[in-house]
Amino acid sequence: MMSNKRLLVVDDEPDFGEFVRQVAQLLDYEVMVATNSRAFQQGYIDFQPNLIILDMVMPDMDGNEVLLWLLRQGYDAGLIITTGYSPDYAQEAKTLAEFNGLKRVSTLTKPVRLAELRVALTRNGALEADRRQTF
Repeated sequence: MMSNKRLLVVDDEPDFGEFVRQVAQLLDYEVMVATNSRAFQQGYIDFQPNLIILDMVMPDMDGNEVLLWLLRQGYDAGLIITTGYSPDYAQEAKTLAEFNGLKRVSTLTKPVRLAELRVALTRNGALEADRRQTF
């Protein structure tokens, strides 16, 4: 049986993905990390995440392209957008996601502090639990 808290991380920096995995597992998430867009897309289909951490800048695909792909798949759960570049870039992606109907979107700017990540994951886990209890 799959966990109720399934996190898919897409980031081309393996160290960041591992950092997120370690923190999220302590918060009872089942975690899958993808370092490129193809692995992410396959992971999305197989893993059925209810939270995604999306890096906006990757060599093989722009974060906005990934976001639009997710929306086409009907994704409607939590999204945390990360970037090591301008925070405005993540904010613009957040606006795009919200405009297209995603309700639980937040941003984190790298380097991400442990406390920030823990708060973002905890908040999303609580919101997912609330969403499952709504009729």
